[in-house]
This record gives sequence, C-alpha cells and structure tokens, in this order.
Amino acid sequence: MAEERRKKHSITLEDRSRLCVSGVLEVISFDEEGIVMETECGMFVLKGAGLHIGKLDLDIGEIIIQGMIDSMDYSDDSPMQKGSILGKLFR
Repeated sequence: MAEERRKKHSITLEDRSRLCVSGVLEVISFDEEGIVMETECGMFVLKGAGLHIGKLDLDIGEIIIQGMIDSMDYSDDSPMQKGSILGKLFR
C-alpha cells in the first residue's frame, strides 16, 4: 500500500556542479560540505564543497543544489535515526 502512495523520485546531475532532485520530503541538514534529505526512496546524503541550495520547494518536492558534488548515497535509515546519517556525513 505504501508503494501506491509513493511519488516519483529522480536526480539529474549536470557537470558535477548542479543537481536537481525531485521526490524530496524534507531537508534534514545542510552546510557547504553536505546535505542530508529524506526522499521518496529513503535518506539521501550528498557530499561536496561549496554546496548551496539554489531552490527548494517542498510543496512539489523539488530541490536544486549547486556546488562541487563529490558523492551521493542512499540510506534506508528512518528520520528517527538522523544521528547515524549525520555521523556518516561528517566522517
């Protein structure tokens, strides 16, 4: 039943410097070196340098991030386990 309610989730990366993500439910944390967000497909951890959020619209679930993107990673951790995600982000 949860699968039926799931919205589309997609990522588009352009030249490692601009990332568009749809299906974003919540931005958990962000700074210039990393962004953690909850998406329709689980927790999404982005690492890089000089990262900033150019556009965020949670009503439609879209975010645009600019900066040097080094890695992207999904985790099945729930938002209640944010500490583990944040620990991974700053390793």
